[in-house]
Amino acid sequence: MESKNPVFSRSRKQAGGWAGPTPSSGQLQNMYDAPSYAPPAPPAYRPMTIDDVVVRGFMTLGALVVAAAAAWYLEVPVGVAVVSAIIALVLGLVASFKMSTNPALILAYAVFEGVFLGAFSSLMEARTSGIVLQAILGTVMAFGGVLAVYSLRIIRVTPKLVRFVVAAGIAAVGLMLVNLLASMFVDGGLGLRSGGGLSIAFSGLMILLGCFFLLLDFDSIEQGVKQGAPDKFAWQCAFGLTLSLVWIYLEVLRLISYFTSSD
Repeated sequence: MESKNPVFSRSRKQAGGWAGPTPSSGQLQNMYDAPSYAPPAPPAYRPMTIDDVVVRGFMTLGALVVAAAAAWYLEVPVGVAVVSAIIALVLGLVASFKMSTNPALILAYAVFEGVFLGAFSSLMEARTSGIVLQAILGTVMAFGGVLAVYSLRIIRVTPKLVRFVVAAGIAAVGLMLVNLLASMFVDGGLGLRSGGGLSIAFSGLMILLGCFFLLLDFDSIEQGVKQGAPDKFAWQCAFGLTLSLVWIYLEVLRLISYFTSSD
């Protein structure tokens, strides 16, 4: 029933009624189709891509190669190379155990490691001409072979395999330290680096272990991309690849030196 109150009557005429105009069928459909929840907020970081790892990898390896070339050209003394190796070892341990994504830390490791590699490679080249190029080619072939094996899923990375490789790596480093300490008291130490048959077998096993570390690196990159890891994680992936390649290069260099020195 219409109210006789003049205030209500005037308000209804000005506003077109209490409820306003009746919505059309199209408006009702739009109201029904509209979502009843707010869209999810965009992530606070950009997810990592394969391109991020490639770019960071080239930057890290580039810093290492430039430092190595400079150390070779400037004929860095052995003492400086040893100090650089110790600094690189400390920085590498910090980056590994803290899973650091700090580019300054990782690039600093690459530079100091490069100084040591340049001086050591120059020394080995002076003893045997062409050995460095052979070691580089061997490292590249190992990288390509492991990448092919991983891409074809010939060897699958499982938690059990990860535990085995990490344990083997720790045991290998411990064994090399024991050999180093033993060499201070006994000529040749345990014989792991003396150039005999045991040395050849040990370097072969170390190359194989380095290749397994590359497998873990490839899996870490793939899982990081799939799970949407932050783009800064690409620095840790680049560090892991560099560490594995340095490991393989040094062992290939040693292995070749054993055969050339026995000729």
